[in-house]
Amino acid sequence: MDKKNKNKHTEQIKEQQVTYEMYAEMPEDGQRYEIIDGVLELMTPGPSRTHQEVNRELEFVFMQSCRSEFLIFFAPFDVILSETNVVQPDLLMIHRSRKHIVTERGVEGAPDLVVEILSPGSRRRDRIIKSGVYEEHGVPEYWVVDAQARTLEQYRLAGDSRYALINLFEDEDRVTSDKLSCVSFVLGDIFKEIHG
Repeated sequence: MDKKNKNKHTEQIKEQQVTYEMYAEMPEDGQRYEIIDGVLELMTPGPSRTHQEVNRELEFVFMQSCRSEFLIFFAPFDVILSETNVVQPDLLMIHRSRKHIVTERGVEGAPDLVVEILSPGSRRRDRIIKSGVYEEHGVPEYWVVDAQARTLEQYRLAGDSRYALINLFEDEDRVTSDKLSCVSFVLGDIFKEIHG
């Protein structure tokens, strides 16, 4: 399919409620998309260098301390929360006892942890839109990492199935989680390797 027809096909899909099956059949056009409540959304341009460096450092920490207990994935990797909600979090972890939700298509269900690293063009999307989707589909713990402010916001589902901000980590705070016992690192260490 030539580029003109690929773009036409993508435009046709955008005009109707999109399901995972429609998304999976889209021709590759070099862009990354997510589906939020049945709407095909173009993701912002590729992540910045800082975003990638933070992602790399978090992945390194998780692989060292959590790999024996959790499966660890990073974008681009589809998380199929429903037929009309398909997202690509920056990082995610799934306890090995739930590995059955990992298929060839991606993750089919709620991960145990989702991490989004803010980019200038993704702040509203990550803090409000995607937070609401993760909350609705029962992702128990959600982290928002702000590389500019050098903070990590830790959200957890409360008794009313709504996210509550339970911690705001900064500088030399040790990041831990009651739900993820393998997690224990000093937030500032993540940013030490970042080239400013």
